[in-house]
Amino acid sequence: VLRYGTGGETVTLAPDGNGTRVTWAMHGPMPYLNRLMTIFFDMDKTVGKDFEAGLANLKALAEKT
Repeated sequence: VLRYGTGGETVTLAPDGNGTRVTWAMHGPMPYLNRLMTIFFDMDKTVGKDFEAGLANLKALAEKT
């Protein structure tokens, strides 16, 4: 298992069968206004494309080695 993070996020890579399981998490306090926003905004829709692009880049790098 490999973990990387700079305090606010963590990326964990772990063997999983013939591949690798990637867990990408964000941690930290969520002020009231931010919690309120999650009711009205679909965060997957808002940042999902960025996460998908990051995972695609990670996959390309991993498959190079």
